[in-house]
Amino acid sequence: MTPDILCIGSVLWDIIGRSPTVMRLGSDVPGRITRLPGGVAMNIAMTLRRFGLTPGLLTTIGRDPEGDELVAACARMGMVTDHIYRSDDLPTDRYMAVEGANGLIAAIADAHSLEASGDKILRPLADGRLGSEEAPWSGLIALDGNLTEPLLAQIAESPLFARADLRVAPASPGKAERLRPLLDHPGATLYVNLEEANILCAAHHPTAPEAAAALLERGAHRVLVTHGGNPCAEGTRGKGVISDRPPEVLVTRITGAGDTFMAAHIVAERRGDPREAALAAALRAAATYVSGEIGS
Repeated sequence: MTPDILCIGSVLWDIIGRSPTVMRLGSDVPGRITRLPGGVAMNIAMTLRRFGLTPGLLTTIGRDPEGDELVAACARMGMVTDHIYRSDDLPTDRYMAVEGANGLIAAIADAHSLEASGDKILRPLADGRLGSEEAPWSGLIALDGNLTEPLLAQIAESPLFARADLRVAPASPGKAERLRPLLDHPGATLYVNLEEANILCAAHHPTAPEAAAALLERGAHRVLVTHGGNPCAEGTRGKGVISDRPPEVLVTRITGAGDTFMAAHIVAERRGDPREAALAAALRAAATYVSGEIGS
């Protein structure tokens, strides 16, 4: 089966502890702990499936029991798993987060196996299964910033990605700088929050529209900047910056909201929505997600 979009990056187990109470350093409170398929690439893929698209996964998953469970879960959700790199000597990656009523308290991403695999996850794009240097993949690609900076730099220059519609998301503010090689890629759209945008700008802009304009000035071709419940922005070189405010909702979860926003925006544009409508659709989808009105 040919995927509608390729999701390249982290596919792992999310271990999330959530409590309805306000938490601070050292808090010990009752709550719920869940284990669900996660990772930036996986979260985007799951949202794409909810909108009826078929994503193909390019990632690393270990040949351990946790990895077998994860691949089986991906397949049950209707994702193309044929091109996943299965490592014999690397464990399946994991992400652990703690969330309270006051938002994300702390998180640890153990994506070392993905980083150690390097460009092995890209082999299907070069060996003819999904493309080659002579006939590169020309469709949508969702790319996450859990890849190493050398690999992201390689992707930025690679002929394998020369015709792709690249949609790029950082894994976290701490990894935002990894996206610098892709900043001026002519086919790249960057999805970042305000903190990540300011890291890439090496400046402090108080609003998303200002940060989007600054990224365009620094060479970006297209960016989307979110800012929680505040106005968010989309900027396109030659077309300026537009902004919109997300709907007000009661926030019940945080992890995965940015990935939901990105996936919903991709889907809106794929069906032909203009800029303003696509941004509004993405903000509605993210608000619905954080309110807990749809499944994880």
